[in-house]
Amino acid sequence: MAEAQSPPLPFILFNRQWWWVTLLVIAGVLLLARLGIWQLDRLEERRAANAELLQQLAQPPFELTGALLGVDPAAYNDREAWAQGEFDEGRQMALLVQNWQGQAGINLITPLILADGTAVLVDRGWIPNRLADPREWAAFAEPERTVITGTIQLSQEISRGAAVTPDPSRFQQEWYRIDIPAIAAQLPYDLLPFYLAQVPSPETKDALPYRAERVIDLSEGSHLGYALQWFTFSFMLAVGYIFFVRRQSASQE
Repeated sequence: MAEAQSPPLPFILFNRQWWWVTLLVIAGVLLLARLGIWQLDRLEERRAANAELLQQLAQPPFELTGALLGVDPAAYNDREAWAQGEFDEGRQMALLVQNWQGQAGINLITPLILADGTAVLVDRGWIPNRLADPREWAAFAEPERTVITGTIQLSQEISRGAAVTPDPSRFQQEWYRIDIPAIAAQLPYDLLPFYLAQVPSPETKDALPYRAERVIDLSEGSHLGYALQWFTFSFMLAVGYIFFVRRQSASQE
């Protein structure tokens, strides 16, 4: 007598016993594969951001002036720049909850008034909480006319929710983020649409306020590894399920 042949695989997977499980497994396989594709998309975004950063790093440092008031700040992000002017230390602010090598403190944020009357916010660096009282800040005063070098950083506005609006009746001195539009509302001059993070110099690198060395990260992260992981899970689920159903079907014949 001829040996009975096993029914075709599609017939087994979609018969009365297995069809609903098969649909669930297909959904799981597609979901896992989609997660892998998402990680590849993240990898491409990271590579594009790295390419943009390399392009910015290749640009020479330039001077900040009032001519930059109307520019798109994103086009200048991470550029090296310098500015000459006078700090408005009477309107100096504190960026709260800042950390330096495990120590709590604040960053001093000070408007630098340029020669044309416009200003740029300067993150001057970190000081410990014991010096957070504004009466202590006079110890960090700069010469009346000074040149500041640093990297351009974007405003730290909240992407969702209501914007921060200072009380017009008083000067808000403490902030949790450098929200340039909100800070500009309480200043009597125009602010450039980005701020300057001051970099340490050989003369001041060991003195307060402490300024972090610039760290440039051009790595691609773990996106490729995660993508391969999700694709492997998807493949294993599909193959494992087929093997399981074949084995169960054979045991019932």
